[in-house]
Amino acid sequence: MVVLHIPRFPFPILTSTPSLSLLASRNIFLYAPKSTLTTSESEPITITPFPPVELSLEKLFVPPETQVSLDSARILKGSNILLSNYATDAQVSQADFVKSSVRTEDCPSDGLPEFALVGRSNVGKSSLLNSLVRRKKLALTSKKPGKTQCINHFRINDSWYLVDLPGYGYAAAPQELRVDWGKFTKDYFLNRSTLVSVFLLIDASIPAKKIDLDYASWLGQNQIPMTLIFTKCDKRKKKKNGGKRPEENVNDFQDLIRGFFQTVPPWIMTSSVTNQGRDEILLHMAQLRNYWLKH
Repeated sequence: MVVLHIPRFPFPILTSTPSLSLLASRNIFLYAPKSTLTTSESEPITITPFPPVELSLEKLFVPPETQVSLDSARILKGSNILLSNYATDAQVSQADFVKSSVRTEDCPSDGLPEFALVGRSNVGKSSLLNSLVRRKKLALTSKKPGKTQCINHFRINDSWYLVDLPGYGYAAAPQELRVDWGKFTKDYFLNRSTLVSVFLLIDASIPAKKIDLDYASWLGQNQIPMTLIFTKCDKRKKKKNGGKRPEENVNDFQDLIRGFFQTVPPWIMTSSVTNQGRDEILLHMAQLRNYWLKH
């Protein structure tokens, strides 16, 4: 079964441009030249240079109203995401916990756009959230997985939300709690009108797990906008124990879900230890958020 990945607002994968026919016939090398973007703070976000990444056009995520050309294409480091003119005001200057909810209807009703973080328990979700806002204790982290049991809203810059959702797949949690978590989380996905995108966290230090593949396919089937966030990309498993490099696990996961999607979802490689991917996530959120607000 093939699932068409369609978000709740117009989000074409390709924009028709004069150069598109030139690009479509080949693999293209995309560079991320050093560039400074507008942010909400005095200190800008800078994309640093990195070696060229070879990606065929059908594997790229092209934001809406983004022109694609050989001369000007810029891709976010460690991702398949092209940078658009909507990537402004990306920096986090303020982050505040607002409330925890166990029902979608109890979530904040101020109409601000929001991004939900979800993933298997112990995937590093709370650590990533803390890294995004540069606060060590904004989200609760614990050595015991499954600590988050509610829909937790954090207001960013008084203009949008990061939402920390319960982890899934932690076997030690009581069965009735696991069922309840899945029920209200999926209700939130299906009925939250201010949800811009779900950021599905996948542990890149281990091979793909069926529960993650099932979750990704469910989001696709229900046409929920999704970005894959690969965590723990700093970790290297020993090859003698059958381990693979994070880049290999990332590629394997994408190969496994390719049959469920007609258009490739955006993805970003991250590490909460080294802060790899932090700025890239914020820039991606900014361009999705600003487009959502405009339309």
